[in-house]
Amino acid sequence: MRQYTFPLVLEVLNRLVGCPAEIGQRIAAGMAARFDTVNSGQGMIMLKQALMELIRLKREQPGDDVTSRMANHPAELNDDEIFAQLMSFYGAGFEAQRNLITNALLLMITDDRFAFGNVLGRNLSTINALDEILFNDPPMANFCTTYPLGPVMVDDIWLPADQPVVISLTACNNDPKIRGNRDSGESSLGNRSHLAWSAGPHACPAKDVAYLTVQFAIDLLFDALPDIELKGRVDELIWRPGPFHRAMTALPVTFSPAPPMNIV
Repeated sequence: MRQYTFPLVLEVLNRLVGCPAEIGQRIAAGMAARFDTVNSGQGMIMLKQALMELIRLKREQPGDDVTSRMANHPAELNDDEIFAQLMSFYGAGFEAQRNLITNALLLMITDDRFAFGNVLGRNLSTINALDEILFNDPPMANFCTTYPLGPVMVDDIWLPADQPVVISLTACNNDPKIRGNRDSGESSLGNRSHLAWSAGPHACPAKDVAYLTVQFAIDLLFDALPDIELKGRVDELIWRPGPFHRAMTALPVTFSPAPPMNIV
């Protein structure tokens, strides 16, 4: 988490928004505190200070990046409006992507279907692993808070007006009434009916970019370290606190020494 997915995903996002590394580190730390709900108030202060600094920088020194384009858009967005967009950008892009990488990697190094030597080989592709994780155990487990305008009946339960309702993306496909035979061993490989990217007009606009980033990160890791294995047992892994994400504190692995890769 600290040595691979954190710096990789942060670097991708920083490049997209034109964010210097030092500001990006503060953004990531503030965002993590908010998701963990540990010192979330201080995390929000840190996050806003860092993003406002980035916005001021891009107003003074614009470049070819997301922040500069918003700062110079004909809509004349003010700093608070740009801040809200960037907060959503990092919130959705940073935590979700790095946790999708590691959660899918955990599946691939512990599930025999993805092992070398299996009749399917590693050709049970990274995309298959990503979609299985997104279907069964998405990195953004609960989100999409909504406030009913009036009382709403859902499955014989009244949801009161003006009270927050948190939608569980994980629960969507884990209701025993709809899982069929998957709990008895039937695979959900190839099933993309999950709602991890949402749907309709509110579907994630960065789905293709996220798939590309996450798939490349995992494939590159296997190219460099083909014998990577989990160090310890799955039930020894520690998961971070917080109501929204499905995130490990660490993913300890072992692998044979390998020379650095030259990537152009």
